[in-house]
Amino acid sequence: MTGNNFSEGSPSANIRPALWRNARLATLAPDKAGLGIVEKGAVLVENGRIAFAGAESDLPAAAIERSEIVDLEGRWVTPGLVDCHTHIVHGGNRAREFEMRLAGATYEEIARAGGGIVSSVKATNALSVEDLVAEALPRLDTLLAEGVTTIEVKSGYGLNRAGEIKMLQSARLLGHIRPVRVATSYLGAHATPVEYKGRNGDYLDDVVLPGLDDVHNLGLADAVDGFCEGIAFSTAEIGRVFDKAKGLGLPVKLHAEQLSNLGGAKLAASYGALSADHLEYLDEDGVAAMAAAGTVAVLLPGAFYAIHEKQKPPVEALRQAGVPIAIATDCNPGTSPLTSMLLTMNMSATLFGLTVEECIAGATREGARALGLLDKTGTLEPGKSADLAVWNVESLAELVYRIGFNPLHTRLFKGERNGR
Repeated sequence: MTGNNFSEGSPSANIRPALWRNARLATLAPDKAGLGIVEKGAVLVENGRIAFAGAESDLPAAAIERSEIVDLEGRWVTPGLVDCHTHIVHGGNRAREFEMRLAGATYEEIARAGGGIVSSVKATNALSVEDLVAEALPRLDTLLAEGVTTIEVKSGYGLNRAGEIKMLQSARLLGHIRPVRVATSYLGAHATPVEYKGRNGDYLDDVVLPGLDDVHNLGLADAVDGFCEGIAFSTAEIGRVFDKAKGLGLPVKLHAEQLSNLGGAKLAASYGALSADHLEYLDEDGVAAMAAAGTVAVLLPGAFYAIHEKQKPPVEALRQAGVPIAIATDCNPGTSPLTSMLLTMNMSATLFGLTVEECIAGATREGARALGLLDKTGTLEPGKSADLAVWNVESLAELVYRIGFNPLHTRLFKGERNGR
């Protein structure tokens, strides 16, 4: 279960090239302005990879002659969407806590009363790998139906060594049975289980650190995550986890500054983190540290919305500092039961003030950057995986503007058409 057929397998060879022509392209190529738009464009796909993406007039005649031609009739083509922060593998739901929040309870009050993350642990640990996959598939399929081709999946609801392994095995299995690239993150430092209440250090010693060895040895973790917050782990405790990850050669990322400012983003940046996520309470020092390290800011409007947060991430400060901004669903059972990247784009614009360009880039190129996968996906450039989304829209702004509407025409993963 350490392999991943769809996520890591080689594209099918000896298949006739496909030319997707008569299209408008948003290439997201970093050397082009804005979204890298090409009117009257075409994408040539060969052996699962992009062989050409640009103006149709620049195509060699030989490429046209040897290819299967698909006329897109002027439709827009973007890179496949990237959901770079999810907890999509879990057992049960927390609809009761939703009711509690409606009655006035805060996220912190629910967590301190034994709810929150810990309340999902029992349900998750009660399920087998097969059961966890079965529960996750409807959530995953909903995302794929909106053009997602890459998804990150975290552990963090096991909170014991066997449970964390089981969650990441389930995540890997999703990539075997659906056409999607799965990136996994070990999140043992997500919460302290009841039996270790008040003993974070012992939990790290007994579970998190040896558990990191477990998942690394099994090839189950692509990165290491943590939750740095007053209700979770301090910067010193997260530093121990990151030191271990660094020793194993694994990249890190962090849930930081969601409910308060503990300096988690600055800590993450000091380790060269791929991303720091949430960031509502991020300060100037954190912004500067992230900019210097090239750490991506992953904004999660679903959680902001669901738990009625008031303080917004410092979007303008991130812009001015040149920090890349990605967006994601944060799909989880308690604080962001969201399975729509299209709605995530709308929320990012409406709640956080991101532009249309920032939303589309955040859901494609910057999401790939946040996973360390920009060399493989996230833009329409030669050599990259042919992960494409074709849209029935007149303007790319429609992808951000609409609520509850899915204009996906076709989804390609590694050059193969699937989904709608």
